[in-house]
Amino acid sequence: MTGTAEQMKGRAGRLARLMPSGPSTAARTPFVLLVVLLLAGGLISLLLLNSALNEGSFRLSKLKRETTELTDEQQALQRDVDKYSEPDALERRARELGMVPGGSPAFLDPDGKVRGVPERATAQPSPAAPPEPEASAAGSASPSGSVPPSPSPSPATPSTAPAAPAPTTPTPTSSGR
Repeated sequence: MTGTAEQMKGRAGRLARLMPSGPSTAARTPFVLLVVLLLAGGLISLLLLNSALNEGSFRLSKLKRETTELTDEQQALQRDVDKYSEPDALERRARELGMVPGGSPAFLDPDGKVRGVPERATAQPSPAAPPEPEASAAGSASPSGSVPPSPSPSPATPSTAPAAPAPTTPTPTSSGR
């Protein structure tokens, strides 16, 4: 047994020489602290980065929700505009305001010549809308002579139909120059 005890003593001695416990342990402490601090700093910076990304994600989802709400509102407003812009709706509103379809249009050429025969609108407003005071005054003023009568259409020109609306954008014809 003494041989094995000496071998063990020899191994322990070698291990003790390889791992001294004296002043060299103090030299490792700054290195261990540096490694621990680097790991802690890395974890903290990773946590801060993750928090910033989450904040950006929440802000992005909020902005997407607001965009969806504003898009829905814009589409609703566009539907309202389209509804009010339909020809039937425009005609109904015009009749409610006392407007009537115009007669045949007349155009001015660049040289000052009048093309076409201007006519006064003769259609009556729809019975649902009360007649404008000006329309009834113009009708009663004509027999007294205070308002000049509109030029009568020539026999070649067809009379204006009260239900036919005038075109909104007349296209002038060429003067034949």
